[in-house]
Amino acid sequence: MPGLFKQGDIMIGGIFPVFNKEIISTSMFTSEPPGAKCAGFDLRAFRWTQVMIFAIEEINKDPALLPNISLGYRILNSCASPTNTLRAALTLASGTEDTEMNSSCPPAISALIAESGSSQSLAIAGALGPFHVPIVSYFSTCACLSDRAKYPTFFRTIPSDYFQAKALAALVKHFGWQWIGAIQSDNDYGLNGILAFTEEVKKLGVCIAFVGKIKRTYSMDKILEVVEMIKQSTVKVILAFVPEGDFYPLMKEVVKQNITGIQWIASEAWITASRPSTHEIYQVFGGALGFVVNKMAIPNLRQFLTGINPYDDPSDAFVKDFWETIVGCRPVLPGEDAVTDSTNEICTGYETLLNSKNLFFNVTQLRVSYNVYKAVYAVAHALHQLVFCQSVRERSVRPCLNTSEIQPKEVTDHLQRVNVINQFGDNVFFDKNGDPPASYDLINWQLKNGQVQHVTVGHFSSAADKELSIQEERIVWRKGKMVPTSVCSNVCPAGTRKAQIKGKPRCCFDCIPCADGTIANSTGRADCTPCTQEYWSNERKDECIPKIIEFLTYQEPMGMALTVLSLLGASLSLASMTVFIRFRETPVIKASNSELSCFLLFSLFLCFLCPLTFIGRPTVWTCMLRHTAFGVTFALCMSCVMGKTIVVVTAFKATFPGNKLAGKFGPVQQRIIVFSCTLIQIVICVLWLKLKPPFPDMVFRYSNKKIVLECNTGSEAAFYAVIGYIGILAMICLVLAFLARKLPDNFNEAKYITFSMLIFCAVWITFIPAYVSSPGKFTVAVEIFAILSSAFGLLISIFAPKCYILFIKPERNTKKHIMGKNVR
Repeated sequence: MPGLFKQGDIMIGGIFPVFNKEIISTSMFTSEPPGAKCAGFDLRAFRWTQVMIFAIEEINKDPALLPNISLGYRILNSCASPTNTLRAALTLASGTEDTEMNSSCPPAISALIAESGSSQSLAIAGALGPFHVPIVSYFSTCACLSDRAKYPTFFRTIPSDYFQAKALAALVKHFGWQWIGAIQSDNDYGLNGILAFTEEVKKLGVCIAFVGKIKRTYSMDKILEVVEMIKQSTVKVILAFVPEGDFYPLMKEVVKQNITGIQWIASEAWITASRPSTHEIYQVFGGALGFVVNKMAIPNLRQFLTGINPYDDPSDAFVKDFWETIVGCRPVLPGEDAVTDSTNEICTGYETLLNSKNLFFNVTQLRVSYNVYKAVYAVAHALHQLVFCQSVRERSVRPCLNTSEIQPKEVTDHLQRVNVINQFGDNVFFDKNGDPPASYDLINWQLKNGQVQHVTVGHFSSAADKELSIQEERIVWRKGKMVPTSVCSNVCPAGTRKAQIKGKPRCCFDCIPCADGTIANSTGRADCTPCTQEYWSNERKDECIPKIIEFLTYQEPMGMALTVLSLLGASLSLASMTVFIRFRETPVIKASNSELSCFLLFSLFLCFLCPLTFIGRPTVWTCMLRHTAFGVTFALCMSCVMGKTIVVVTAFKATFPGNKLAGKFGPVQQRIIVFSCTLIQIVICVLWLKLKPPFPDMVFRYSNKKIVLECNTGSEAAFYAVIGYIGILAMICLVLAFLARKLPDNFNEAKYITFSMLIFCAVWITFIPAYVSSPGKFTVAVEIFAILSSAFGLLISIFAPKCYILFIKPERNTKKHIMGKNVR
């Protein structure tokens, strides 16, 4: 296997993808298989090899680090293939190949700097782990390599994808992207990277619309399938978690088909790669964002790189390919045939790299190269501690271990304990999983002076309080300064809630208006919030507004009408009482018992005033007053009617000789009956108010949008006891009046009492179902109507005939006419 080699007291191996594509050849098993053939010279990877050589030479010149001990190296090419990487690793670990015909076997390596791809690192970490060979990777980020049980000798100077996934998720969260696509390389790097990213963004409610898989060895048909997937999707943000070599064919096809309007998010594997950083690719991928490890400038490295020359050491591998790529001509070394299949011209031998403007020589923003540099120094410090039994900071006296006795397991143990601050101020150490601390720069692709620039616009650190910091004003987006949006469904406006669409990711939803009584007072609500009992949702369903307070008021037409009727009835009662007092000596008034009539008219006056306590906003006092006043006044009214009925009956009985009943039922007895019957109702009402009185109550059952204020009866038993007692008195009056309706007097009051009682009973019998079924304030109106109807029935039935005689037919107001003795 061609490689770079230099002998030393202690050997360090290196594996780099100097050529990034393996040419697959079929073995027919009839001859010895050919060696690995690779294509696609990678300038970036070649620089990594030179940084390793530079770091080793720098260490060899350092009198403090490994004094009097030289480090050697052997660097092989992996072709970015796990198979070839494993072949290179086993070659380095065994040390069985001769470098020259007369040389002895190269010594086995004490540590290995490898590899860039996670799949390649997994292959060699699994193979060399049982032999305790320490491996330090500079670019393998798969979180799976942190498994110490599987890979006990694996270290790396680049953070795990676990932290990159967290950084990418924080970026997605920062800009509010909810609907994104993903493209992964079909290997361990892509699979584990997207898996870690998906787990992170799921916590944030972000949905992955699709995951496309690509690889540099894929046919164009598979690449076109991924391109079609991008075109068909509605996503505006796509994460590409792929190495540059795998992604480049897809990038060219996306540019070819001019698929614009996508905001690309990059993994660290391609965001700073030089090959895609061209004006052509920028037309579609401009404004891309991605995280990379921190950059660093290595002093004297440029001078070292510009000193590379194929004529100095013709045996060095890869240098001729490098020279042809940078200079543009094919060097012909002594002893070689000038005929070549290269399309470049033959070099003259006077070319120089000193004035080259190629990005290869820009050593001010090294990222992966700096990881290689740190990896070499970490191994050197581990070897120093092992050989001298002390750290570099302590003065070295003499070795405590012979270099020939170094065992890879001992190097691994000391590498785990390395903790130094290098010349750049960086703390180089490995945690228990072999990982370094995570710190990233956020890179933005910008075009300046016709060149694609990788501009740092933010930072992410796993150790910081605020992990992600972004300078948004410095970002150049694909569409200028406007932050792109990417959602499957637009954010639901206030007043609506999300409704998941069956069979689609949770980021795809319909917006459904909130149900009555619930609101969503902010956008993007998953559920609507119910309003409290005293509030209701407005029409837009974005605010709870107080429910309409409803009660029977004096200002509304119904309240006005009932008030007028109430006052009219009270006025008529007072007027009738005045008339009865004025004509109390006339036969008609005397015949109807003027005292009981006045009591009855007074009770009717109070009955007509009772409805006024039912109108207006219920309070504690009005609630207690309205039911008790109604019960007492109507009990007084019925007591008076019953007294009048008894008077009529006893008056008739008194016409029979020897009957002394009329004498036993005089004015005193009439008053006792009225008082005692009323007193029973008063006692019921007092007990009601004492034990469980009526109280103002808010009723919500009638309407969702209204609160009906009414008086709760408190005790329904007491309420029905009051109504029932009035009903009993009314039935007694009805029966007595009915029995006396055909007495022979011309002016028989029992007929009118019977009629009034029929009206009274009919009103209150129909009141009960109407009261129960009437909603809200109409319940109160029904009760008022029943009070007024029954009161008017009594007033008109009993007192209208008497007033008719007094004012219309005064000639009938005689004792003879009353007694039925007509005078002709």
